[in-house]
Order: sequence, then structure tokens, then C-alpha cells
Amino acid sequence: MANQEIEDAVSRAIEEAPPRNFTESVDIAINLRDLDLNDPNNRVDEGIVLPRGTGQETRIVVFAEGETALRAEEVADSVLDSDALSELGEDTDAAKDLAGETDFFVAEASMMQDIGRFLGTVLGPRGKMPTPLQPDDDVVEVVNRMKSTVQLRSGERRTFHTLVGSATMEPEDIADNIDVIIRRLEASLEKGPLNIDSIYVKTTMGPTMEVA
Repeated sequence: MANQEIEDAVSRAIEEAPPRNFTESVDIAINLRDLDLNDPNNRVDEGIVLPRGTGQETRIVVFAEGETALRAEEVADSVLDSDALSELGEDTDAAKDLAGETDFFVAEASMMQDIGRFLGTVLGPRGKMPTPLQPDDDVVEVVNRMKSTVQLRSGERRTFHTLVGSATMEPEDIADNIDVIIRRLEASLEKGPLNIDSIYVKTTMGPTMEVA
């Protein structure tokens, strides 16, 4: 369970946000310090499963064939086979559109080499190369887990953002999500919490509130 200070900050961020005619997301901004982010080894790049979910629609595309493709159709937004993959490789604009509108890709491990050949230059720079699906993996379980996953990626920037929920969620649930992210971040950084300068929470268009 998250501490009360995080929950209070989330409550204020939601309560003080001006009314909107759409459901706002809730995000955190993370500010790092004392890290040389020119060195790729120091950059943050992790997928984190939020225990309370994202409160948002997450679009997932699966590259698969046969029985795996049939099962993936139950849970994925789109399932693409080898023929569709090669067609995308010949249509860069369509590949870019797909990358832009998709949150996560999953692919059977046997298709990863062709995905690298056809789509590597599109998906790689966007940090969206597929999660490989091993023969023993349950595609339904993997896709459902990824629907609650957010990507924590700093690149070369000391300040970066990530989704932690929706303004329609309970503040305590969003706070639990933030707590998991902070703990994971502290565990992955060289100096732990000492590498975190500050963390703020806000709705899409609302005020920022400091949480750490």
C-alpha cells in the first residue's frame, strides 16, 4: 500500500484539475540527478505492470500464426501473420502509422528475425520492438498482462513521464501504481533514491503536485 503523502498528492491533482469533456489520464514526471545519461547503461528502460491497471485502453498488436494467432484474436486489438508483416515491410507509411497507434507489440519468437528485417528501422527507434513470445508462453496471459503495463523510458533526458492511471480511478489505486513505480525505479538506479531528484503527479491538463 502506498503512503498517505502520495495518495494526498494524487487526490489534490484530480480535485484541482479543471473540468474537461473527456477523461484525463494521470501521469507522473520523474526528475533524475547525478546520472550520466549519455551512457546507455545509466538510462531507464523498463516495462512495469501496474497493480491497479492503467484505467486506459491499451492497444496491443500480435504477430503470430496458427493456433497462437487464433488465441491472440480473443484479446489483442489486431493479429498479423507473415504475409501482413511482409506487406508492412514494403509500406513504410503504413508501418509508421501502425507503430504510432499501437502501445505494445508481441510476436512469436520464430517471427522476430523477420520483424527485425522488415520493421526494425520503424519499431526500433520508437522503442516498440515486440516482446518475444516463447513456445510455452500463453499469449492470452501475456497480452492481458501487457494491458496493465507502462513503459518507463528516460532516454538521454533527466526528466521523463509515464502513465499511472485515469482521473476516474480511485486516488488510492493510482497511489499504489505510483508506489510500485518508485520502488522499481529505486531498485534499478545506481544510487537508488539518491538518483531521484523529484517526482510530480498531474492530470493531462491539470496542475502538478509533488509526490517525492
